[in-house]
Amino acid sequence: MPNAPRIALIHATPIAIDPIKASFEAGWPQAETINLLEDSLSPDRAAVSSMTAELEERILLLAEYAIKARSDAILFTCSSFGSAIEAAAARLPIPVLKPNEAMFEAAIAQGGRTAMLYTFPPARGGMESEFHEEAASRNPTATITSFLVEGAIDAVRGGDAQTHNRLVAEAASNLTDFDAIMLAHFSTARAIDSVKDRTRIPVFSSPDAAVSKLKKLLS
Repeated sequence: MPNAPRIALIHATPIAIDPIKASFEAGWPQAETINLLEDSLSPDRAAVSSMTAELEERILLLAEYAIKARSDAILFTCSSFGSAIEAAAARLPIPVLKPNEAMFEAAIAQGGRTAMLYTFPPARGGMESEFHEEAASRNPTATITSFLVEGAIDAVRGGDAQTHNRLVAEAASNLTDFDAIMLAHFSTARAIDSVKDRTRIPVFSSPDAAVSKLKKLLS
């Protein structure tokens, strides 16, 4: 493998791009990243109650395109397509990471009680299921409690990152008796500094954890 592996970043919303870009710049600037954005995926997922065969096929097609682009690994950045990403990963010859698997690993290692701040309601059920699957092999007593930060995603979609960060940080400041706080989505990671200013609980974000895991996998 070349010294600078090519990582395909597959996005379902443009608001996920800047946070993962910042994480690569800070944690692994030598990696080459390419961005594939299909921004109809997010509203189409929000319009249905559960994953559909059509959405699974679209996820697979995007991953197959990333392979044709000579990618060494694939990272999906939208947290509401977990089962579809798993299905694609099982059929492909390179590492394929779900957005949050590395963050789950880090949070579970921190302790048994995890709080998750989320802003996109369709992602909650799948993320909680994935957390429990990860916990089963690492710490079966681990628990997750999810908190919706209302209005945050609308703010950042409207270009108001400051309000988004303030709302997420305020939600974090009200949390007690947890070993870890997870910022559920890549788009939420932009609030990590604001959150850390408001809590002493360790805070984990998907982009930072994913970059760290990819670096270990491909080094």
